[in-house]
Amino acid sequence: MKNFFLAVIVIVNVIVPVTAHAQRYQQLVKRGLEQLQKDSLLQAEATFREAMDVDPLIKSNALLYQYIGNIQERRGEFQKALDSYKSGLTISATTTSLLLCRAALYMRMENQDRAMADYTEVLNLEPDQTEALFYRAFLYSQRRDYKRSRADYDRLLKLEPMNEKARLGLAILNEKDRRPREAMEQLDALVQLFPSHAEFYLVRGGMLLKRKQYELALVDIEHAVELEPENPDCYVSRSQLYKAMKKKKLAQADAQKALRLGADPSFLDGSIVKKMQ
Repeated sequence: MKNFFLAVIVIVNVIVPVTAHAQRYQQLVKRGLEQLQKDSLLQAEATFREAMDVDPLIKSNALLYQYIGNIQERRGEFQKALDSYKSGLTISATTTSLLLCRAALYMRMENQDRAMADYTEVLNLEPDQTEALFYRAFLYSQRRDYKRSRADYDRLLKLEPMNEKARLGLAILNEKDRRPREAMEQLDALVQLFPSHAEFYLVRGGMLLKRKQYELALVDIEHAVELEPENPDCYVSRSQLYKAMKKKKLAQADAQKALRLGADPSFLDGSIVKKMQ
């Protein structure tokens, strides 16, 4: 992150001629970045705005709007953040970092259509942009457009063969697309490659549960519990498995544990949660 901030300062130095006016702008940008590194968010935002007041027309203001949008997101001011990203893109419509920030915020706000549009625009500009490929693949999968989703995952994995999220996404896609053998083979490979990652055991356990291979599913989920005993997802998964195995007391105990660890009650069986209230 520090190197990124330094790179931005260099860019600003190139864009702005070295005059007293320009030096003031550069000093303010540098100070704002230093404040941002220290999590002095209010001060950083004020400093960036002061820099833009010094020179409202300079193209590098697009990045300052990006930083302000990031700060606003961290405060939960999502609409203000969207407005900031829009202002930045008005200055520089092809700044992919701004498009990616806005797309990610649209995802947080569950506006999938707008997120899809921004990720597609990024890929029009940079066809090998891996973040955009991953999230567009995910969104296509959510739309059940499995052909386009698979194409994006395949492209991403050619660029980054060991990308864990992409490999997992493709496995889940194959499960949805009625390719259970491929899905299981891909999960087996992920477990072998990353034996300390609980998430992969949970997903494979879920697939085994769907196939009613309860004992094998239990082995995977219990291993996930051993790896991450404070992860509520582990107890949600095991509660669901125990319910399928008709072990109601064990299912209820795991549901209670999951809730204590902060699990979303909607992920648990409604009848079990009701009994606990």
